[in-house]
Amino acid sequence: MRRVLTAALFALPILFLAIFYAWPLLAILRVSFAGAPGEAIGQVGAAVGSPAFWQLLWFTTWQALVSTLLTIAAGLPLAYIFARYDFRGKSLVHALLTIPFVMPTVVVATAFMALIGRTGLLNTWLQDAFGLAAPPIRLEQTIWLILIVHVFYNVAVIIRTVGGFWTNLSPHLGASAAVLGASPWRVLRTITLPLLLPSILAAGLLVFLFCFTSFGVILILGGARFATIEVEIYRQAVSYFNLPLAAFLCLVQLAITFSVMVAYTRMQARVSRPLAQRGGGLARRPANRREWAVLAIALAVTAAGLLAPLGALAVRSFTLGDQGPTLLYYQALTTNPRQSAFFAPPVTAIANSLLYATATLLISLPLGIIGAYMLAQERSRWAAVFDPLLLLPLGTSAVTLGFGYIVAMGPLRTSLWLVPIAHSLIALPFVVRTFLPALRALDRRLREASATLGAGPLRSWWTIDVPLLLRAALISAAFAFAISLGEFGATLLVARPDRPTMPMVIYQALGRPGLINYGQALAMSTILMAVTAVALIAIERFRVPGSEEF
Repeated sequence: MRRVLTAALFALPILFLAIFYAWPLLAILRVSFAGAPGEAIGQVGAAVGSPAFWQLLWFTTWQALVSTLLTIAAGLPLAYIFARYDFRGKSLVHALLTIPFVMPTVVVATAFMALIGRTGLLNTWLQDAFGLAAPPIRLEQTIWLILIVHVFYNVAVIIRTVGGFWTNLSPHLGASAAVLGASPWRVLRTITLPLLLPSILAAGLLVFLFCFTSFGVILILGGARFATIEVEIYRQAVSYFNLPLAAFLCLVQLAITFSVMVAYTRMQARVSRPLAQRGGGLARRPANRREWAVLAIALAVTAAGLLAPLGALAVRSFTLGDQGPTLLYYQALTTNPRQSAFFAPPVTAIANSLLYATATLLISLPLGIIGAYMLAQERSRWAAVFDPLLLLPLGTSAVTLGFGYIVAMGPLRTSLWLVPIAHSLIALPFVVRTFLPALRALDRRLREASATLGAGPLRSWWTIDVPLLLRAALISAAFAFAISLGEFGATLLVARPDRPTMPMVIYQALGRPGLINYGQALAMSTILMAVTAVALIAIERFRVPGSEEF
C-alpha cells in the first residue's frame, strides 16, 4: 500500500507535465505537419540547407557562450565577497542582486533605457556636464547591450550557486596549504578552484541555457539585426504563420537545451552534498582596512552595474518630463483617457498579478516538492531522466506553448486558470532546484534513528523532514511567487485582455506613443520591482546561509 501511494504521489508532477507541457507541444506539432508530408519535409530541408539557418544557430550559440563567460567573470568576485565576508545589510544586498533575475524583459529594457538611453539619466547628465550636443552613449540595438543585459540578468545565478558552495568549503584546507608554504594564488589555483569547478560548471550551464533561449532581450533591445532561435520561432509562427518551420526550430532548440539540462543536472548533483560532510562557514567580518576597502569597492561596483538601472527606473518614474518631481504617472494608472468600455485600468493589473502569483504558488509548490523527493530517491533509475525533463519548460518557446494551448486546451483556453498553469510550468523547475539541494543535504541517519525508535514513515517525515526543510519550502514558495509576477512571454499569449498582468500593461504602454504612456510604463515597472523585492527579501529572511538555490 505504501508503495502504491508513493508511486501515485510521484506520478503527479509527471502527469502535470504530460497534460500541460507535452500535450500542447504534440498538438502544435500535429497541426504544423498536418498538411502534405512532402511540403513540410521540403520546408525543413530547405531550412537546413540554407546558410541563414546555420547563421541563426551560430549566433544563438556564440552569444550565449560569450554571455556565460562574461557572467562567470563578473559573478565569481562577487561570489567570493559574499562567501568570505559578513557585513551589515548582506541579506538585503543579496536580495537586491536577485531582482533582475525575476524581472520581465520589458521592465529591464525600460530600466536600461531610463539609464543609458538617448534621453536617459546618464546621457542627460553627461550632456549637461560637458556641453555635448548629442548623447555620448549609444548602445541601442547593438550586441554590446545584449551581452550587458544578459550579464545583468544572470549574475545572480553565479553569486548564489557558486557563492553558496564556496561558503561551505572548509577553511582548513587553504590554511594547511599556507602553513606548508603555498602562496594565496597557489592555494586558489590548486585547492579552491578545483573544489569550486563543479558548482561553476553547473551555474555556467544554467546561464548558458537562459542566454541560449533568450527572447525578450533580443527582441526588444537587439532590434531586427539580431535573432536567436527563440526569436525566429516567434517570427515564423506569428509574423509568417510558417508553423512547420517554427516547429522544426522548436525541436532543434529542445534537443540542444535537453542536452544542456542533462549535463547541468549531473553537475548540480555533484554540488549537492550533505552539509555535515563540509567544513564550517567561511564568512567573517573584514579584519583590516584593506579588506574593508575590497568590500567597499566590490559593493560600489555592484551598485553601479546592477542596481543603477533599477534605481534610474524608479527615479524617472517620478521625474519624467519638465514639471519636476511628480506623482502624475502613478495617478494615471487609474484613469481611462479613451473611455473605452473594454478598458481595464492598469491598477487592476496589480491585483491580477498577485492573484495569478498566489495560484501559481499553490500549484507549483506541492508539485515541485513531490518532484524533489522523487529525484532524491537513492538508487532511482528514473532520476537521471526525470531531472532534466522537469527543467524542459525553461528551454521551450513560450510562443510554441501558447499556440499549443490554443489548439489543445479547448474551452480551458479562455479559463482564468490557464495563466497560473502556464506560470507553474515555468516556476516548477525553480521550486525543484531550490528544494532539492536542501533535501539531499538532509542527514539520512536522522530518519534511520527515528525508525529505530519505532516511528513510522509518516511520523518521521512530519517530525524530521518538515521542521528541517520548512525554510527551503518557504524559499521555494517565494521564488514561485516572484517568477509568476515577472513572467511575460507565456502570459502575453494566454491571458485574457480583460485580465492583464503588470508585465502586459507595461508592454502595452511602451507600445503607445506619448509621454503619459511612457510614464505609466515607468510607474508600473517600479511597482512591479517593489513587489518583487519584497518577495526576494522574504527569501533572504528564510534562506539557510550557504545553501544553493538554483
